[in-house]
Amino acid sequence: MSQRTESAVRLVILLAIGTMAGAAAFTHVHDLSVAHGQPHWIGWANAVAVELMAIYLGLEIRARRRAGRPVGLVGSLLVAFALLSLAAQVAEAEPSVWGWIVAAVPSLAFLALVKVVLSNAPVTPPAVEPDQPTAYQYEDPEQTSDVEPVGRTMPMPPVVPAVLPAPGVVQPHRPQVVGIIR
Repeated sequence: MSQRTESAVRLVILLAIGTMAGAAAFTHVHDLSVAHGQPHWIGWANAVAVELMAIYLGLEIRARRRAGRPVGLVGSLLVAFALLSLAAQVAEAEPSVWGWIVAAVPSLAFLALVKVVLSNAPVTPPAVEPDQPTAYQYEDPEQTSDVEPVGRTMPMPPVVPAVLPAPGVVQPHRPQVVGIIR
């Protein structure tokens, strides 16, 4: 099987599972909202908000990873919305272990798909700043003298080369003076 065919098959499977899991999750959130006194349109609004927020957060994580930005808060929100969807599905289930497991399948399938899709996202390292020009260093010339020092000599402090900024670089702790110097 060619890589292109395999990618197409994976996409079809992803869309089928995503559509079915989404439909089941939407229905469970809607039905739970209506069962607890919300009008039908608010039930659908709740379902759309919970399920699409989870999808959006998954896409946001992917975008942040590409940009090299932190994903902690967005990942926590994704887990929270997925758990909200899972809770709605389990609440609508038959009160038994198998009823809860079967009702949780759509939410768990969605989480698994998000994890698989996001783990394939290429992680781009943060942008590297362009190379800065090397600092100019000046060294004091060696002192050559034929004259011997008279008396006791004091040791000279070590020579530290001066480091100046590259031309055109503004130092943040000093204002740049343009025009008349006061």
